[in-house]
Amino acid sequence: MLSETGSYHITFRGVNHCQLFEEDEDFEKLLSLLVKVRTELSFEIHAYCLMDNHAHLLIRERSQRDIITIMRKTLTAYAGWFNKKYERSGALITNRYKSECVTNDAYLLTVVRYIHHNPVKAGIVSSPASYRWSSYHDYLSGQPGLTDTDFVLTMFAADHTEAVQRMQQFHADDPADNEIRLPQDRKRTRDPQIREELALQYPGLEPHTITSLPRPQRNLVLAFLKERGFSIRQIERVTGVPRGIVTRARSTSHPET
Repeated sequence: MLSETGSYHITFRGVNHCQLFEEDEDFEKLLSLLVKVRTELSFEIHAYCLMDNHAHLLIRERSQRDIITIMRKTLTAYAGWFNKKYERSGALITNRYKSECVTNDAYLLTVVRYIHHNPVKAGIVSSPASYRWSSYHDYLSGQPGLTDTDFVLTMFAADHTEAVQRMQQFHADDPADNEIRLPQDRKRTRDPQIREELALQYPGLEPHTITSLPRPQRNLVLAFLKERGFSIRQIERVTGVPRGIVTRARSTSHPET
């Protein structure tokens, strides 16, 4: 089943519950493979947690069905490397992997918290911050890394420091509580205003067609929407134009750098 949002909660585990990671080098190898595959295919990782015999990933693909290639490249390479290192043969990962569509922002936050709480639920640590092999530390550090943290943090607050604090509090809440109220849900009420602003400035232009415009014209429209006070996340959601392009768009015909 394909996700309309492009986001998937991926899980995979060792065949017959065997260990997927025996030592630190193994964890590091899988993470390095994800970095390598990400340079070949445009995708984002919003959360991950590597446990001894299974792993969780929250991935957002850019092109439909890329998730299949992403996981095939990553898991095939890791299984081959692992088998060679430990002189074993046969399948390493049971049933390839499982993917679940993440259909909206509230559910996405549920998945992020669920993934980060995996080692806590397993009794390995007392808090997500105490576990080394998860993306939780990427959210706290503020440093560029494997995890694309901005997408989630902007759901909590526009200010980075405040967003991190709210994210930590969110993780401190009971993970069993599925009643999640997004801190910025109120901003969704402004989404129809994007269409209204476009109708006034660019009669006949629909938000979903912006992505197919020639680059100079597309950037002009995106810059206009940013100048009108719409957030990058809102513009991305309504128009379908990737966040990185929205961020760089300027009201000139200069190419993106």
